[in-house]
Amino acid sequence: MRAVCADFETELVEFNGEKDHVHLLVHYPPKVALSRLVGSLKGVSARRLRQEFPGHIRTYLWGEHFWSPSYFAASCGGAPLSIIKEYIENQKRSD
Repeated sequence: MRAVCADFETELVEFNGEKDHVHLLVHYPPKVALSRLVGSLKGVSARRLRQEFPGHIRTYLWGEHFWSPSYFAASCGGAPLSIIKEYIENQKRSD
């Protein structure tokens, strides 16, 4: 994820998730097309996971695709980054 972000001249500030989705906090300039960044992150990560864990990834939630074709993006505007990072860090906690 960091390498893909670096290719887009963006910074991956925080990364975490749950078994069926991930959360990324990315600092990116206005010139970056968010849809292209997300598409690249999904494509590269799906290929990497299939390579590293070929026997473990047998079924996909989205037909023949590893990731959903959709994504959610929000601006954190004036919110303190420490609060956003804390939220993402806490995503791996069990119910």
